[in-house]
Amino acid sequence: MARYTGPKTKIARKFGEPIFGEDKSFEKRNYPPGQHGNARRRGKKSEYAVQLMEKQKAKFTYGILERQFRNIFEKASRSKGVTGEVLLQLCESRLDNVVFRFGLSPSRSGARQLVSHRHITVNGSIVNIPSFQVKVGDVVGVREKSKSLNIIVEANGKDAAAYEWLSWNKEQLQGTFVSVPERLQIPENIKEQLIVELYSK
Repeated sequence: MARYTGPKTKIARKFGEPIFGEDKSFEKRNYPPGQHGNARRRGKKSEYAVQLMEKQKAKFTYGILERQFRNIFEKASRSKGVTGEVLLQLCESRLDNVVFRFGLSPSRSGARQLVSHRHITVNGSIVNIPSFQVKVGDVVGVREKSKSLNIIVEANGKDAAAYEWLSWNKEQLQGTFVSVPERLQIPENIKEQLIVELYSK
């Protein structure tokens, strides 16, 4: 299963924000990486460079590699609605992202691992495909045998952020994908129009 396994703080510094979650190393050095650190002069980026950087930020944020991200974009461009908004909605509907939003893991990579290790169910059936598209009305939960796992018990004990399009039941360790999120409801700092412009060239 393909996924990014390189240095995360370096990538977060490149984009100037902690896209992989809380990171103490990023907080200490929240300037772009490079030999000369913060003193290095950086020229103005071209239009293409800005668009490419936005696409890379989206890919790293959701933990998706290039071919899969392009497939999602093509699916978004074929569907009704604003392409950029639909692109983010499809990313938000991925099972690993939904598990992350429910607060079962502090990071998307951790949520991805929970899914691939068969700890997560959708409508009562085990699903181990992180890219599985969750639909409106689907019930996502923790497998009965996995409810006692320390990582899940600890995560469920913390106060997770609440999202209007999701409903989570702490006692039953399951939640419902209530609706497809509107763009304003998605908290990620991604300028999706730049990605559309890049792929439209």
